Amino acid sequence: MALTGVEIFKLLPKTNCKKCGQPTCLAFAMKLAQRQASIDQCPDVSEEAKQKLGEASAPPIRPITLGTGARAVKIGEETVLFRHEKKFVNPCAISVKISDNLSQADAGKVIAGIMESEIDRVGQKLRVDAAFLSNDSGDASKLAALASLVASKAPELPVIISTTSPDAAEAALKPFAGKNAVLYGANKDNLEAMAQKAKDAKAALAIAASSLDEAAELTEKAKAIVPDLIMDSGARKAGEMLRDNTYVRRAAIKKGFKPLGYPVINFVGRGDSMLETVVAVLSVTKYASIIVLDHLEKWQSLALFSLRQNIYTDPQVPMQVQQNIYKVGDPGPKAPFLITTNFSLTYFIVSGEVENSKVPCRLAVLDSEGLSVLTAWAAGKFTASKIAQFIKESGIEAEIENKELIIPGYVAILSGAIEDKLEGWKITVGPREANGLPAFLKSRA
Repeated sequence: MALTGVEIFKLLPKTNCKKCGQPTCLAFAMKLAQRQASIDQCPDVSEEAKQKLGEASAPPIRPITLGTGARAVKIGEETVLFRHEKKFVNPCAISVKISDNLSQADAGKVIAGIMESEIDRVGQKLRVDAAFLSNDSGDASKLAALASLVASKAPELPVIISTTSPDAAEAALKPFAGKNAVLYGANKDNLEAMAQKAKDAKAALAIAASSLDEAAELTEKAKAIVPDLIMDSGARKAGEMLRDNTYVRRAAIKKGFKPLGYPVINFVGRGDSMLETVVAVLSVTKYASIIVLDHLEKWQSLALFSLRQNIYTDPQVPMQVQQNIYKVGDPGPKAPFLITTNFSLTYFIVSGEVENSKVPCRLAVLDSEGLSVLTAWAAGKFTASKIAQFIKESGIEAEIENKELIIPGYVAILSGAIEDKLEGWKITVGPREANGLPAFLKSRA
């Protein structure tokens, strides 16, 4: 069980030196108890206390990083059962299976599909995170050839190598040595050998168990060789996944049961794409850290990426778009120039209606801390001063010929004040509702 703030305080130096950034040792102890600080921030703590406190401040679900570089993905590190309690920390990694029974050409198409899966939503880049290389043939040379193909075509793509053969694992892991790959397929018969192969390649090890009891037993044995572990309880039906994923999360977070304190991998592949997506939705919402799909169509990726993004946002902070000036279509120097707030729903609605108008535009999105137009105006987040400052600092004047800014109709009251602060600009009041934008923009084209 995790230590309380008072119990942690008893193990600290009690000097109130402020070297940790907190005013007192008690305040630092409370931060540690809430997992909002690291024991490494205290330079004077003893090694004995550091060992105890390091364990106490560690998240109940071990954090693991897949891959390296720009495509690296962090999983695990979760601290709560329910999203409204705090927030889920690291979004689950979505991976697509590539069988070594495929020809090089067909495997290349799957790899290309993974690399081209990226979409932009609310200013965030969403994509397939990893490739799951499956040794369906049972032939070590075929798996090694597939691994080499992936390494050559997508060198930064995180990979999960799936095999029960230690020799096949060794050959397939070679192109990804030191790249935080995952080796899946360790079971009660090959555990030590597979753990050693993962250790040699500096990879994480995924346990393929037949039950939660077996998973807990195998993680206890494997952690002495490889600390970074991932678990598969053997559940394949949706109900079984829900049950096991919930047991794992509750055992780790509520009971502090270390043998189950690792990320979970779910296999949701189905012959029917719709059913596969439904099961994947279950895994996204209920605690899977890695989800393995048999295939991924465009409509599936849009649904799953959007759901994952929503689930892994902070419920206490409105979903926001990054402050910027976005282009809708291919606007020229005389294209209309509009402004709105960075509340994601507002952005989606406004940009969607602008796109429907078929009139290329520039859309300025002002940081209003995720509030809608009227709410931001009432809260002093969408004011003439802030709008004028944003426009001046954006450098947009060098890109456009007509210094005209179209503001939302609901804040028409701001037009005069904005004109006073933006010398040489014309402020035009647009429609009150976004659905009026297409007709408004077409009438000016």
